[in-house]
Amino acid sequence: MSEPLWTRDAFVVATGGTVRGEVAEAITGISIDSRTLQPGDAFVAILGDRFDGHDFAAAALDAGASLALVAADRVKDLPEDGRYVIVDDPLEALRKLGVAARGRTNARIVAVTGSVGKTSTKEALRLCLSRSGKVHASVASFNNHWGVPLTLARMPADTEFGVFEIGMNHAGEITPLVKMVRPHVAIITTVQAVHLEFFGSVEKIAKAKAEIFDGLEPNGVAILNRDNVQFDLLTFLASAAGVRKIRTFGEMPGADSVAEKVSLQPGSSSVQARILGQELTYKIGAAGRHHVKNTLAVLTAVVELGANLALAGLALAEMRSPKGRGEVTELSVQGGTINLIDESYNANPASMRAALAVVAEAPVSRPGRRVAVLGDMRELGEDSERLHAELIGPVKQAAVDVVYCAGPFMHALWDQLPKAIRGAYSDEAKGLTETLLSEVRSGDVIMIKGSLGTRMGPLVDALKKEFPPVDDTAAA
Repeated sequence: MSEPLWTRDAFVVATGGTVRGEVAEAITGISIDSRTLQPGDAFVAILGDRFDGHDFAAAALDAGASLALVAADRVKDLPEDGRYVIVDDPLEALRKLGVAARGRTNARIVAVTGSVGKTSTKEALRLCLSRSGKVHASVASFNNHWGVPLTLARMPADTEFGVFEIGMNHAGEITPLVKMVRPHVAIITTVQAVHLEFFGSVEKIAKAKAEIFDGLEPNGVAILNRDNVQFDLLTFLASAAGVRKIRTFGEMPGADSVAEKVSLQPGSSSVQARILGQELTYKIGAAGRHHVKNTLAVLTAVVELGANLALAGLALAEMRSPKGRGEVTELSVQGGTINLIDESYNANPASMRAALAVVAEAPVSRPGRRVAVLGDMRELGEDSERLHAELIGPVKQAAVDVVYCAGPFMHALWDQLPKAIRGAYSDEAKGLTETLLSEVRSGDVIMIKGSLGTRMGPLVDALKKEFPPVDDTAAA
């Protein structure tokens, strides 16, 4: 029988709480969502932007929660016969639990931040390190003030490699998170014009990302993108933070880990690279040059963490782009198939360019077309109109045949488009649905991308509903 994630006594000591009711001795997981809670989980009643967890504590207990971690001033509103650990602030108690989890493990820890590529890099690290030992990594994009401590609190004591994604929208947000995580290796994928609304300049974004150095363990390693315009500034900030060991990755000669030859295929890439002096040839099971570059950072971290490089290289063949982040689905249409590239989870100028580059690399069977369905990029501030209009360059470079635009900001690109490649424009993404579905033709490659608030995801769902995925029809 495996050890529980937490014993009751260890949980109570870590959170500084007091017990009320019949709390079980073994706690098998940590949950903040009563809908997905598993029996034996501890339910943490945190106050979110839209919901107060205390409103769902009774449901969590009914679902088999071992306990509910609740605030002292809310206990009077909860069932008297419940199982509680009572604290002043459940979110602060969750942070304490995360710190305790980090303190009890001998795991080698890597943390990832960057303007784009955090989640895919985190997933590639999970995949590669799993070949060398027991890995614990954040799920989805749990990279904020509650996601990071929750991921830490869920980390088993016998974890050998921990992988954490750390995000931010404002300066000062990374520092407290990375000081909890205390990584041995810190990766910054890239620094680009993202969240400009809150920063005003890319240099200020670089300084905020560089906060990841604040929590690096003594003798820790910073892994930086040699090709990034902000490389010199990040190198300076790392040194100023006391980081003695800096490793670099990229495609330009001079990087410590460099891609020497890259072959891009539909849905995959083949790479010949030199990783910290070691020659390695490997395949990536996801399309896009941006993935190639980030795997250089991943493999550099694998070496620095003491894991097996050769096994990690083999593992990358199993890498897949997740839903909303480059997932490719083949759909059945009259007369053949189309390839749908789902990039609907988020968007900024850098990730837009990367996604359009994937479209450029995709083979098209004529009369099929390269189709880009683009929604607004949010949080770009006063530069928003210019940054949208500047997408005309990447659109032309990708040889896109038809462009559909959604959202008021994207009208700046629409105005730049040659009439021959204008598909349709709508203030809202849903306004494109009928036109997009009616104009699909066999052989098309369709890429859909926009910020989450632009709601491009339902367009992806509409295409999948109208034109069933090939895998589904084959299984039918």
